[in-house]
Amino acid sequence: MTDNAQPGRVGYRDIANDIRREIDSGELPAGSRIPGENDLMSQYGVEQPTARRALDVLKNEGLIVAKRGSGTFVREFKPIRRVSPDRLQANTSWGSGKPIWTTDVGTRPRTEGVTVEIEVPPAAVAEVLQLDDGARVVTRRRRYLVDDKPVQLATSYYPEALVAGSAIAEINTGDGGAYARLKELGYEPTRFREELRSRMPRDNEREALDLAQGTPVILIVRTAFTADDRPVEVNEMVLDAAAYVLEYKFTSLD
Repeated sequence: MTDNAQPGRVGYRDIANDIRREIDSGELPAGSRIPGENDLMSQYGVEQPTARRALDVLKNEGLIVAKRGSGTFVREFKPIRRVSPDRLQANTSWGSGKPIWTTDVGTRPRTEGVTVEIEVPPAAVAEVLQLDDGARVVTRRRRYLVDDKPVQLATSYYPEALVAGSAIAEINTGDGGAYARLKELGYEPTRFREELRSRMPRDNEREALDLAQGTPVILIVRTAFTADDRPVEVNEMVLDAAAYVLEYKFTSLD
């Protein structure tokens, strides 16, 4: 019996627990329709607020998603596997003319929206890029879609003094993307640092990524360095946590 339930009565957590067990066991597989409020009221003998709250629990856990006009369904999970450091290796990725993005999604249908601006960067970015006061950056903002679903927002910052007049300041950066252009300019990225954290999305991120209720995002901030440790890019990525699996490979230090 849950905290909100009276003796002999079913509480919203009891209902949520039952549905969760069916999802976890596979009895309700991905894409299956979940009983609606009226069905739960009839099945468990509860009032509408109890049934609604049970469904809200599962939505907040990211297990189910409501589709307007269709009902509520078990969330389908076709993960994008983001493998590091493989995706950043020049010989298999950008150095061979492939966008880094394709190492994550392969042949799955994908689109990318790009805007490019020259602006004064946020203070934290200016500090990482070791810029003088007032120095500007070329900012590339992207919104990535896979299978017609937005999955990632990315904002990259490059010192204007390094990349002005290059394809990095254009919508189309050419084969191999921005890293290949940096190499041509004499600033080849050879070392990367990534910082990760998870949080709930901001309103603009929730809207841009079309996130279901209760879905967190993964924030990844990557800094690219040259062989002489000069920072040449800061890339802030916001990932739909329900769309990704992050894989990291390590070798023994012994």
